[in-house]
Amino acid sequence: MGDEKLTTCLWFDGQAEEAANHYVSIFKNSRLGDVQRVGEGGRGEPGSVMTIEFELNGQKFVGLNGGPEFKFNESVSFQIPCDDQAEVDYYWDRLTEGGEESYCGWLKDKFGLSWQVIPTVLYELMSDPDPEKAKRASQEMLSTVGKLDIAKLKKAHAGG
Repeated sequence: MGDEKLTTCLWFDGQAEEAANHYVSIFKNSRLGDVQRVGEGGRGEPGSVMTIEFELNGQKFVGLNGGPEFKFNESVSFQIPCDDQAEVDYYWDRLTEGGEESYCGWLKDKFGLSWQVIPTVLYELMSDPDPEKAKRASQEMLSTVGKLDIAKLKKAHAGG
């Protein structure tokens, strides 16, 4: 995993390995990478995971067991573009297990990390050259608590 792409570092409080395994189990094109363990005199229990590398759909991550000082918040999230409702449902159901739903297709997973599960058709609907259609699709998205529903977005876009 040592090439020149960006890698996102996620700070956990002792849950980095659990989180990496959880995410790799959800995203189909994923893999675990190197694990660095705490040595004698290091921060944490010797032999415990200090960092774990993992890749989700080509995006590289490092999970760092940094301690309780920092927590995830909504100022950073990961968007998952989905081709159809089945894909939206899959990611939504897996990532909300032990987490919580939010507005506009956003959620927090059981580790507190924010995700937005977005049907790709939403981009088309919201960029329609007809401003009224685009506005209706946008309003449907903004008024949704929880998972986005493609049929409802299309219905709003069409004016129904």
